[in-house]
Amino acid sequence: MPVRRRTVIFARATPPPLPELSNLAAGGTLPGILRQLSGLGGCTHPIRLDGHRTEYDVDTATGEIGRVLHHLDSGDLPAGQLLVRCNNRRTTRCPACSEVYRRDTFQLITAGLRGGKGTPEHVATHPRVFATFTAPGFGPVHNRRTDGRPCRCGTQHDQEDGQLGTPLNPATYDYEAAVLWNAHAGPLWRRFSIYLRREVSKRAGLSQRELRDHARVSFAKVAEYQKRGAVHFHAVIRIDGPGGGETPPPSWATAELLTDAIGAAASKVRVDGPTIDGRAHVFAFGRQLDVRTIRSADFNDGQELTERAVAAYIAKYATKGSETATGALDRPLKFVAELAQLDISEHARRLIRTAWALGARKDLEHLRLRAWAHMLGFRGHFSTKSRRYSTTLGALRDARAEWRRAQAAANAPAPETTYVLAHWVFAGTGLSDAEAWLAASIEPAPGTEGELTRG
Repeated sequence: MPVRRRTVIFARATPPPLPELSNLAAGGTLPGILRQLSGLGGCTHPIRLDGHRTEYDVDTATGEIGRVLHHLDSGDLPAGQLLVRCNNRRTTRCPACSEVYRRDTFQLITAGLRGGKGTPEHVATHPRVFATFTAPGFGPVHNRRTDGRPCRCGTQHDQEDGQLGTPLNPATYDYEAAVLWNAHAGPLWRRFSIYLRREVSKRAGLSQRELRDHARVSFAKVAEYQKRGAVHFHAVIRIDGPGGGETPPPSWATAELLTDAIGAAASKVRVDGPTIDGRAHVFAFGRQLDVRTIRSADFNDGQELTERAVAAYIAKYATKGSETATGALDRPLKFVAELAQLDISEHARRLIRTAWALGARKDLEHLRLRAWAHMLGFRGHFSTKSRRYSTTLGALRDARAEWRRAQAAANAPAPETTYVLAHWVFAGTGLSDAEAWLAASIEPAPGTEGELTRG
C-alpha cells in the first residue's frame, strides 16, 4: 500500500525530549513510529497491547489451513507494542476519541429524528418533543437569573464565574441529598419511562397492554451535570406505531398529548431512597420541567428547534462528565486523601467527600458510592435510548470498521477465506514523552479521521 507523504512540523511550545528522539532516530525506528502514531487518529491515551496475530489461507474445498498470509508481532512494531485507540468518551481524557463518540451520538439522535442508518424517513412526521428534566433543590446557590436581576448575593455573575452553582451557605446545603439524588437519578428515569407509557395509554383511552398494539413510546437521552453538580436529563421522546419507527403512529398521537403525558408522569414518579439517621429520602424530579415540540420557534432565543439543533445539543453533553461542570475528577479515586492534592472547587470537594463517607455505610453498599465518588454519586449511563428509537452506537462502530476493512481490501485484496489466530494482552496505556511529542506534530493518517461520520 503506497504511503502518502506529508509535511511534519515540529514547532511546539513543549521542548522536544531530545535524548529519546535521538535514540529513535539512531535506531531507525522514527519513521515507523510516525506511521504507527498517525494511525491512531489523534488519540492521546492509546491502549498498549502485547501479542501477535496470524492470518492463514484456507482451502475452501477441503477446509485445510494453508500458507501464512500475514503475521503481526507486537515486538516487531516500531513502538514495541500494538497501539489502539482508547475510545474514551470524555473530552478531558481524549479529545480525538470523544469527538468520535460525539459524532456517533449525533448520528444516532439524528437518525431517530429524520431517518437514516436503517430508520425510515417518515419518523420525521411522528410526534416528537425535546424535554429537560432537572434535579430538585438542595439549598440556594449562586446563579444567573433569566430576568436579568442579580443573584441573591447581590452580584450579576458572569457566565464563566466560578461561583455559579456553589451554595450561598455551604453549612446549610444538603450535600447528603445531593449525592444520593445523583445515585438514584438513573432508577428515577427508568421508572419515569414506565409512568410515561401509562400516561399515554390513559390519554388514548387504552390499557397499557392495549397500547402495545397501537403505539410505542421511543426515546434517546443524555445526562448532564448542572453547575451545582446535580445530574439532569435531556431527552428526545417520540410516539411511533406498534412497530416502532417502522410504522406510523395512530391518529390520536400528537405532540400535545405527548407533552401532557410527560408532565403528568414527571410530577408523579418517585423513587424511595435510604433512611439515614432517621431521615427517609424520597427522590423526584425538580419543578423545572421543559418540554418543547421539535421544529417550534421557542428554542434558542426564538430560533427554530430543528432536528440538527437537538442532535447537536444532546451529542455535546454525551462527552462531558462532572468535571466540566464542577471542576471535579474524570477518573476514580483510590484514596480520599488524594483530594488534598487536587485543584478542584471546595463545592466539588465536599460532594466527593460526602459520597466517600456515605460509601462506607454497609446499608449503602449497593450504590457503590466510593467507586463513583468522582462522578458525585452518579453511576448511570450518560447516553441511553429505547430499543426502537434508531440505530445503535455498536452498529455505527461496526459500519466504520467494515468501511476500513473495505478500504484495506481495495488496496490489497485478500483471499476469500482466511483463518485468524490472535492473542493480545494488556500492557499499559498512554504514550512515552517522545511518542506524545511526535503524535502532537503529525496529521492523522488517511482513513482514521475522514470516515468518522460514515456508517
